[in-house]
Amino acid sequence: MPKLYRIGQIVPSSNTTMETEIPAMLTARQSIRPERFTFHSSRMRMKTVKKDELAAMDAESDRCALELSDAHVDVLGYACLVAIMSMGHGYHRASEARLRERTKDNGADAPVVTSAGALVDALKVIGAKRVCLVAPYMKPLTEMVIDYIRNEGYDVAEWRALEISDNLEVGRHDPSRLPAIVTGMNTGNADAIVLSACVQMPSLEAVPKVEAMTGKPVVTAAIATTYAMLKALKLDPVVPGAGALLSGAY
Repeated sequence: MPKLYRIGQIVPSSNTTMETEIPAMLTARQSIRPERFTFHSSRMRMKTVKKDELAAMDAESDRCALELSDAHVDVLGYACLVAIMSMGHGYHRASEARLRERTKDNGADAPVVTSAGALVDALKVIGAKRVCLVAPYMKPLTEMVIDYIRNEGYDVAEWRALEISDNLEVGRHDPSRLPAIVTGMNTGNADAIVLSACVQMPSLEAVPKVEAMTGKPVVTAAIATTYAMLKALKLDPVVPGAGALLSGAY
């Protein structure tokens, strides 16, 4: 009988995308690998993508980790990139360590990955030093995300901020618009494209097209989180149709 893994996600209350894109990827993986997955979430209140609201939301992540550990999930993913990056340089490491302690204290030790940490780690995995980036946030928050990524040792050569403040509207952004946005950027000197520096902005269906169009590896926060979860579970990080990072090349 195939082994069953419980996937836990800590998500903003207004997030509608991580509970579709990550299950879609891991369900697609089931066509090529024997493991099976179930999906479980706990929510942190957040409606508008603003720094003060993000900080208040992050304070709820400990409760969410505790709740998910009650279900003895096998891995936890903190599904809000900008909330982590808004808390200061390198905060993803502190968050991952603290939340794992919550699972240990509850007698259900499980690895914790954050979408913020997963994205910067993904750039290292694919050997990217210079990237182009698309984000849905207002410009000040986008600049903060770029500063965080640069602090991790990567050059953000060019970026676009779509300036959508309402998190539900971020989730409604049409992913078919992304290739045209990338076409308007100078990607020639970039090693990779970060097509969505946000786990709420849908992007999965656009990834193959943008890779074909640019000839560059394309990563998103959701793809990077899926890769990090599979690695934490010691499973092959492969998903058909989910871009270079999950192609099996890494």
